[in-house]
This record gives sequence, C-alpha cells and structure tokens, in this order.
Amino acid sequence: MKGYHYVGFDVHKKTIAYCVKTVEGKILDEGVIPANRRGLSSLTQRLPRPWSGAMEATLFTGWIYDFLLPHAQELKVGHSYQLRAICASKKKNDRVDARKLSDALRCDLLPECYMAPAKVRELRQVLRYRNLLVRESVRFQNKTAGLLMEAGAEYNKGRLTGDRYFHELLAGLAEVPVSVKDLLGMAHESVKWFNSLQRRLVAGLREHPLLQDRVERLMSIPGVGEITALTWALEIGEPHRFGAVKRAVSYCGLCSGQNESAGKSRRGPLSKQRNKHLQTILVEAAKVGVRWNPQLAAVYEQARFRGSNRNEATLAVARKLVAYLLYVDKSGKLFVLNSDRA
Repeated sequence: MKGYHYVGFDVHKKTIAYCVKTVEGKILDEGVIPANRRGLSSLTQRLPRPWSGAMEATLFTGWIYDFLLPHAQELKVGHSYQLRAICASKKKNDRVDARKLSDALRCDLLPECYMAPAKVRELRQVLRYRNLLVRESVRFQNKTAGLLMEAGAEYNKGRLTGDRYFHELLAGLAEVPVSVKDLLGMAHESVKWFNSLQRRLVAGLREHPLLQDRVERLMSIPGVGEITALTWALEIGEPHRFGAVKRAVSYCGLCSGQNESAGKSRRGPLSKQRNKHLQTILVEAAKVGVRWNPQLAAVYEQARFRGSNRNEATLAVARKLVAYLLYVDKSGKLFVLNSDRA
C-alpha cells in the first residue's frame, strides 16, 4: 500500500473541507474548497495518485459522489449515525472532521453505507417527489372540507374530488360568501393538478425498463400494489445485499431497538434508524394486504391470538410481507400462493 493516499471529505452546503494523508498518517494537504463542480475539479487535478476517498452521507452526497468516483481508486460513503461514535471528540470543526474521516478510511474503520447506482437514485427521487405531491393533495382536500365545515355546508367527503359533484355543491351554496367559493375552487383545482402530476410520474416509473419486470414480479404477491412494489424496488436497490430477512426488516424499521447490559436486555419502541419511506408504505400495505392475502391474514390472526394489539399484529404482517418481497426480488420468480402455509 506504499504510495497510496487517503482523502477525507467533510461535506457541507457551501464548502467542502478535505484532508489528504499517507498510509503512515502523515498529512500531505488539507484545506477548504467551494462545494461546486469547479472546486472539486480543481482539487482532483492536484490530488496525488492513487487515492481513496471517504465522506459522510448527507443531502448533498449524491452528486459529489458521482463527480469524484471516476477520479478515485475507491470512494466510500460513511453512515452518518455510526460516524458519531468515531468522530466524537472534545474539539470538533471541519478540519478535524476531514482528518477523522481520512483516518477512519486509512485504518479500515469507516462504517460504510450502501450507495445505490446513479440511475436508481434518480428514479427514487422521482418517486419521493410523487409522494410529496400526494401529501399536498391530501392537505388541499382536507382544507376544502374545512372550508365547507366553517360555512356550515353539508357535503359528501368521498365525492369532493369529483368535478360534477363539486360544481353542483358549489352552485347550491347560496349563503356562502363569494370569497369562500373562490378559495374552494382554487383548492379543488389544486387537488386535480397534484393528482394528475403524480399519476404521470407513476406511469413513467412503471414503464421504465429498469423497473418494469421487477415491479411485475413483486406485484404477483397478493396485497402488494404498484406503489408498494415501486417503493420497495427503488428504496432497497440491490436486494442481494441483505443476507437475511432480519436485516431487511431492520432496514425497513419494523423492529425495536435493543439495549442490553450486564445480562439485562430491554426492548424499546420501533428504532429511528430506518428507511422511513419503506416503513410507511409497508405498514400501509400490511393494513390492506390482510384483505387480499390469506397468508397475511393468518399472520394477523395468530398475532392477535397471542395477545398482541392491533398495531403489533400489523407490524407482524409487515415483517412477513418483507420476507415475501425479499424472496421474490432475490429469486426473480413470481410469487405462488400456498394455502397450506401462513
């Protein structure tokens, strides 16, 4: 490894602190550059070859990782939560953090996290934006109902998104001020706009060649819909990185944290170290999946029979759903429903 160099990058919104060290730990160069492509290009030209780099996972890591990867012998992204234990010190600043990252990489102590391919991250961003549009649509639907309640109007909430029903309802509100009617009209149009956008995004993802066959296989599981399959495929990335179902369950945030000391073990609530997007969609799918999948329904009933409450039983169903999704994704086979098994 003689002649090899290790570079730590402490990434921020506007600046990037870097530190270059040799195998022996000697600092060759350190400083601060602007967090843009011009600054990174200037840095890569003067970095000694060959070099290996490490950075912490942040909101801005993606494009920096893609830019530096062709220039590096190896590039790793550190798990931000686990790096706290390594980088905790009395004195903390950008320069020290860059040095710590370089040392962690040099000593092979960097807690590396999975970095999905650039195309998967691009599609994942589209799906997460679609989820944002759905949340905004729901907010405007609730606002429409709130305005109607404030005006004392009677309405059917389940039909508010329909054009014909909404316009008939609006025409019958004789005692409602004109300003309120204008607000109701704007809210209704906003809901229509958000819904049309999210449908267009989902259609593009569904027909993408990178996802089409994979999503069809995942949807062969009774109770797994299009959004659940898309979320699983894009948030999991490469399914073979999970050697066991327990690891996938933990990644999805469907198990509690463990605190054990002196032979005493205590389980807490669901761990906050999870993929929140997968956790949300799997819990929602578990609530609906028991209606369509008899195996999932049997898991729910067994959990209830053992004394679990409804939330705990739903989590048991979600964990079983993870096992089904992981099997189908890793095997590349369609799911076959076996009525003799739960």
